[in-house]
Amino acid sequence: MRRRPMGGALPDPMEKNASKIPNSRICCLASLSAFFWFLLLYFHFVVLADNHNSNSSYDLVQSTVNHEFTSIHINETLDTPQLQTPSRKFAFPKSDDHDHDTRTHPIEKSDDDNDHDIHTRVSPVEKSDGNHDHHTRAAPIEKSDDDLDHDIHASPFEKNDDDHGHDIHTRAARIEKSDDDHDHDIYTRATPIEKSDDDHDHDIHTRAPPIKKKNIPFERALRTADNKSDPCGGRYIYVHDLPSRFNEDMLKECKSLSLWTNMCKFTTNAGLGPPLENVEGVFSDTGWYATNQFAVDVIFSNRMKQYECLTQDSSIAAAIFVPFYAGFDIARYLWGYNISMRDAASLELVDWLMKRPEWNIMNGRDHFLVAGRITWDFRRLSEEESDWGSKLLFLPAAKNMSMLVVESSPWNANDFGIPYPTYFHPAKDADVFNWQDRMRRLERKWLFSFAGAPRPGNPKSIRGQLIDQCRSSQVGKLLECDFGESKCHSPSSIMQMFQSSHFCLQPQGDSYTRRSAFDSMLAGCIPVFFHPGSAYTQYTWHLPKNYTKYSVFIPENDILKGNISIEERLSQIPPEQVKILREEVISLIPRLVYADPRSKLETLKDAFDVSVQAIIDKVTNLRKDIIDGHTDENFIEENSWKYALLDEGKHEVGPHEWDPFFSKPKDGNGDSTDSSAEAAKNSWKNEQRIHS
Repeated sequence: MRRRPMGGALPDPMEKNASKIPNSRICCLASLSAFFWFLLLYFHFVVLADNHNSNSSYDLVQSTVNHEFTSIHINETLDTPQLQTPSRKFAFPKSDDHDHDTRTHPIEKSDDDNDHDIHTRVSPVEKSDGNHDHHTRAAPIEKSDDDLDHDIHASPFEKNDDDHGHDIHTRAARIEKSDDDHDHDIYTRATPIEKSDDDHDHDIHTRAPPIKKKNIPFERALRTADNKSDPCGGRYIYVHDLPSRFNEDMLKECKSLSLWTNMCKFTTNAGLGPPLENVEGVFSDTGWYATNQFAVDVIFSNRMKQYECLTQDSSIAAAIFVPFYAGFDIARYLWGYNISMRDAASLELVDWLMKRPEWNIMNGRDHFLVAGRITWDFRRLSEEESDWGSKLLFLPAAKNMSMLVVESSPWNANDFGIPYPTYFHPAKDADVFNWQDRMRRLERKWLFSFAGAPRPGNPKSIRGQLIDQCRSSQVGKLLECDFGESKCHSPSSIMQMFQSSHFCLQPQGDSYTRRSAFDSMLAGCIPVFFHPGSAYTQYTWHLPKNYTKYSVFIPENDILKGNISIEERLSQIPPEQVKILREEVISLIPRLVYADPRSKLETLKDAFDVSVQAIIDKVTNLRKDIIDGHTDENFIEENSWKYALLDEGKHEVGPHEWDPFFSKPKDGNGDSTDSSAEAAKNSWKNEQRIHS
């Protein structure tokens, strides 16, 4: 029997739910739609905005990196532009969206403000986790003129993952660039690309013509001085390889080098002559030779062979040496030969030099040569057969060169005085130090002394008066040097007298200067000069410009007029001052002697070293003036002696107390009929007396 349901019972749940389904679905769909639009708006305004700011920051960082790692190097040829490669890697910020590896043909660059062309010269680079391929191996490039252009020349570097692509194109010609504002292309081995007008474009031009720069052929030589690790930087000397007829062949004919003297013995021992025996104990045991006063040609050339900074590359040379034996050459033909013979070797030399490429660097203004004679032997003013000497120093090309002579002209700018050779030629520093100590300890019994002969044919000469005062003084010593007086020409006799004297009188010789001045200073004797041309305006490289530090000056006119007693004048100098003067003279000895050419002093600078450095300084300063565009338009050659006395850095000359001693010759070049030529002729007469 079935039981009937109870009244009020609930209906079936399934039936109830079925009635509510349509409304629930609509609500759910509406919620999902709202949530979707919320996410879409959030992504658009928040995520994309942040990403755009990140890209802007990346552009700034990359531009900074580009700028900081860019460097342009100009190579030594001054013509080829090169890039300096950083030694480290660097990475760009990462991006996520684009990966481009393109190898296209020529392209044109867009006007995008932030485009950057990066030209690298590296091996293939690593690819990062991002989307950029970098292919490198570029030719040299030329930097653009844009103020903000930046070239990146690096070793392999990491790739970034920036959202905006960076294409690196290799082995490409002109490439076409996209319009994307943030694309960065790196071009290698490309032909020149067109630059846009945008100030921020960074162009790299490859295989470009060299940068045009003013041709300065000696700039490389100047730069050697900047290399502090090179002990020869700024000191290199290039020596011309002259045909032997200009030097060595002359020595083979040594008997013809002097009319009265057999020069063969004086050209031995590298030009020093035969050794001197120390019989009377006047000399040191070694280093003393019977050196001829006109032997500087060969001595200097042999010293140059030992110079520590010789070079075969003239482009780095601070100066160029011409080993022409000019003194020996003219000595052969001064007497009994016509002017054609006297000028022949000089003309051939100039012709040979002007055909050399080294000459064209400065048209000879970096060249120098040495002659062991006085300047007047090379300054013939006319074509008259009776005129004296050759015209070497008046040849247009020779005027550009520097000539080192034992006596220079006060009125000309292309010759410079260097010391006469003495009898002492040390082989090592100790030889010099020992000699200096010995000269300090000597007892000197004579107040003053004079070695020389009178000049009765010259009314301006004061030698007669000096001889008279020496004879009449109890504290004066005289060594007469006239015909038949052999002691005057004995090195030991001369040096013994100088070593025994406090002061040594040094008047003019047959010309302004005389060898005796250097022999006396070698002996520690204080020189007394009577004409500024005897030393003060001559040897400004080797002697202090302040002549009162090492010498005494008594004007010639005071002696000629009989206004002064030499004994009285010298006696007035306090003993302490005499000691100071002598110490200065002794300290100058290394600079006044020529070391043995077969050896080299270690710490001391001899007359050769001083002369070479002075030439280097002269040429270097001239080169710097040329580069800087400095010219001395007010230079007056006839005042050359004044310029030699100026302090470093000064260029203007004015009236001088010594003007009366160097009044301008009437012909404007040097007096060929009076002082210069006659002095040269008289020097030969003196040589005849010496060897008679």
